[in-house]
Amino acid sequence: VQLVESGGGLVQAGGSLRLSCVASGRTFSSYVMAWFRQAPGKEREFVAAIMWIGGRTYYADSVKGRFTISRDNAKNTVYLQMNSLKPEDTAVYYCGRAGSGSYYFRSSYDYWGQGTQVTVSS
Repeated sequence: VQLVESGGGLVQAGGSLRLSCVASGRTFSSYVMAWFRQAPGKEREFVAAIMWIGGRTYYADSVKGRFTISRDNAKNTVYLQMNSLKPEDTAVYYCGRAGSGSYYFRSSYDYWGQGTQVTVSS
């Protein structure tokens, strides 16, 4: 499985961005797709996840109500719509795929993309 993210950039506080993650390879076995983020000097943290089958979604409290994760199974693509961005959302955003385990834990994910930088200015 290969994951390629895009859509990051520089935006002012209150603005919006949409991230995309295109999956290729043996994606039919995907269990959950998720976005994590990592700010400088911090651990990679969970942001949002979506079940590949059924589409149930999960969010970190810090982004609930502002971010929306979605998927297009036909395109093997997962999106993260980010609205009302804050400076504390600044981080490298990574797309991950888990074949099993809890969506919340980084250790459940066996494939990662290269990351895309999101910078929110105040």
